[in-house]
Amino acid sequence: MIKLFRSRIAWALTLMVLVLLIGVLGYRYNHNFSWVEAIYMTIITVTTVGFSEVRPLDADAKIFTVFLIVSSVFIFGFAISVITEYILSRNSLQLLKKKRVKNKINSLDNHVIVCGYGRNGQQAAEKLKAYNKPFVVIEKNKEVIEVHEDEALFVYGDVNEDEVLVEAGIAKAQYLVTALPDDAVNLFVVLSARQLNQELFIISRASQITSIKKLKFAGADKVIMPDKIGGDHMASLVVMPDLITFMDKLSMEGEHTTNLEEVEIKDFINQMECSSIKDLDLRRRTGCTIIGYIAPNGEYIINPEADLELEPKGKVIVLGRPEQIDKLNQMFQL
Repeated sequence: MIKLFRSRIAWALTLMVLVLLIGVLGYRYNHNFSWVEAIYMTIITVTTVGFSEVRPLDADAKIFTVFLIVSSVFIFGFAISVITEYILSRNSLQLLKKKRVKNKINSLDNHVIVCGYGRNGQQAAEKLKAYNKPFVVIEKNKEVIEVHEDEALFVYGDVNEDEVLVEAGIAKAQYLVTALPDDAVNLFVVLSARQLNQELFIISRASQITSIKKLKFAGADKVIMPDKIGGDHMASLVVMPDLITFMDKLSMEGEHTTNLEEVEIKDFINQMECSSIKDLDLRRRTGCTIIGYIAPNGEYIINPEADLELEPKGKVIVLGRPEQIDKLNQMFQL
């Protein structure tokens, strides 16, 4: 619809320019007016301002002037109506789009709120999208929203304002990721978010080591330092390059590239009797290997023994090739 209006505007502007050219050239060559007089006569005629003519008009000049007045009235009226309709329609489309986004956000439950759509925010959004995890992005830069509006559900506004967090559905959200470059702003976001939702799991970015304790004290469950992670990764490529390259190949996203999966024990218990890792026997059933166990109290056990007792609220970390992970998901309907 916008393209249609733009083509009509272009057509209307073309007609307006054409009327002006006809008027100037007509007065100049058909009635012997100078260029200045021709331009003056054309402007006062098409705008109907009512100034006097630069010289007395003969019959032919009067007929030409009448033709110019009539045609300009219709063409300028058409142009004004098209431009007005375009402006109103554009505003209506923006309101309709905003209402549609608002309805989608209101329908979400246990979603993720991402604060800031910079480099880290975009990476977080891509990961969430790969796992089909619903999320909402809060961004205060309108230009960023216009460029990426098809990539996510955006809420325009300052994340420091509680009303903006409420609009993003913080009351029903499960996670909040604040990926802003300023630690002070992240700290304020964590404080506001924790006040609005006590059950929210908050992940915050930090640029300074001294900010980690403050962010956790304010209510952040996890604090990530992207610069530190990047530096550690580059140093590791120097001291143990093959191991790090192997780890990089362990993908956790994508339909055909997943190598790691996190599975809750209750998903197995609902379908089979299993009190230990040995009972699961995933290696024989699917080809996957259990490389880690997460106890309900948060304890991480690397390479657990086969006779490790499993608890319903625990989780296992499974390693396998993409086809093995796919077989696991299909067998247990994960």
